[in-house]
Amino acid sequence: MLTVVQAFDRAPIAEVETDDAAALERKLQAAERVFRDRDGWLKPHQRIAILRKLAALMEGRRDHLAMQIAREGGKPLPDAIVETNRAIDGVHNAADELRSFAGREIPMGLSPAAENRWAFTTKEPIGIVAAISAFNHPLNLIVHQVAPAIAVGCPVIVKPAMTTPLSCLDLVALIHEAGLPEPWCQSFVTEENQLAEKLATDRRIAFLSFIGSARVGWSLHAKLAPGARSALEHGGAAPAIVDRSADLDKVIEPVVKGGYYHAGQVCVSTQRIFVHDAIADDFTQRLVARVEKLRTADPTLKDTEVGPLILPREADRVAEWIGDAIKGGAVLATGGERLSQTTLRPAVLLDAPADATISTQEVFGPVVAVYRYGDLDEAVRQANSLPTAFQASVFARDIDVAMHAADRLEASAVMINDPTAFRTDWMPFAGRKESGYGTGGIPYTMRDMTQEKMILLRRS
Repeated sequence: MLTVVQAFDRAPIAEVETDDAAALERKLQAAERVFRDRDGWLKPHQRIAILRKLAALMEGRRDHLAMQIAREGGKPLPDAIVETNRAIDGVHNAADELRSFAGREIPMGLSPAAENRWAFTTKEPIGIVAAISAFNHPLNLIVHQVAPAIAVGCPVIVKPAMTTPLSCLDLVALIHEAGLPEPWCQSFVTEENQLAEKLATDRRIAFLSFIGSARVGWSLHAKLAPGARSALEHGGAAPAIVDRSADLDKVIEPVVKGGYYHAGQVCVSTQRIFVHDAIADDFTQRLVARVEKLRTADPTLKDTEVGPLILPREADRVAEWIGDAIKGGAVLATGGERLSQTTLRPAVLLDAPADATISTQEVFGPVVAVYRYGDLDEAVRQANSLPTAFQASVFARDIDVAMHAADRLEASAVMINDPTAFRTDWMPFAGRKESGYGTGGIPYTMRDMTQEKMILLRRS
């Protein structure tokens, strides 16, 4: 049995039964059986109806789902409510996408050999999907992995993070209540890394969706069965450049939101802030003043802005990184104190060494590091200096500066005057270099979970 605890105070919430190797084999066999039976595949209108009913069921349990996110994952309740709303909209998004989800005509007659032929493609589900998820968005990430699979007709086996399995289990139960037969969507709960790897790399798996550490994700990617596709979503140390033309009255709030949303436990959290010398003192003073006002407390309270880290050892690690940066010459402008086993006061570091861990690795905690620059291209060079790359930000009123930086930043998305953590669930979302593989976002995942088949008709 797995004991699920509250992230904030470690109080037990529930006991969850775990799966073993025999359970995994039963679930793989069930998924393979329904996928091989083409006559039993659900029609698009049936899948749409199931997704619409699922969204309605989620609406009815909105408050429960949001509070559960806050309790097991530690996300402040206001943000957990937003996550729940996004998850409901994501289910609708997958259903909506089916209205235009189609193949294409392939031109024929372009050479004598291609005369009197008509060709077109259809989209077919790729096969069984293995979805391995993360704790930081325990409901919405599952929706991102599972709703596209349901929409296109792939059986899916989803393994939640062991710290936050309840949101996943609730969603899977609601999916079955909405009318999807159980073999088409199954949960797999295990604390054994070997079993998780067995799920991901089984020869029957056609698509792996993995959200988590780069070390694990790239290792699994290398072991996939021949022909299997994958989508990997890892993290980075997202940079934000603040130009001297930026309106500081409008910059601080998005920077703070980007850096401290969910205590920085987001793969595109703002971590490295490069500020022009001309405004660095003013910016830092304003940033520190705002960070010191953040309400850090129990995430189930309605006015909490920053909650805990997911585990005590993560709080230990972040505190150690802060201490190492200070030993290397960084200045701690505010924060960093331990408030509980899992909670740290949001911190701001100034002028951390370029080789400090905080400057080179993803902190995944409530810390930002501020660096001064005089030349824009040098700031871009520093922003691009890591082997990770995901989303980035530029804050500037000078459009030439903004576009110059946006053109040169190594990122899959550059936000101008918005935080690095901005995301809508229908936009493309992708890590570059070590930060990921493939493109997330519900419509994009649906495309990756299908393959085109061409049908050619020769006319007499």
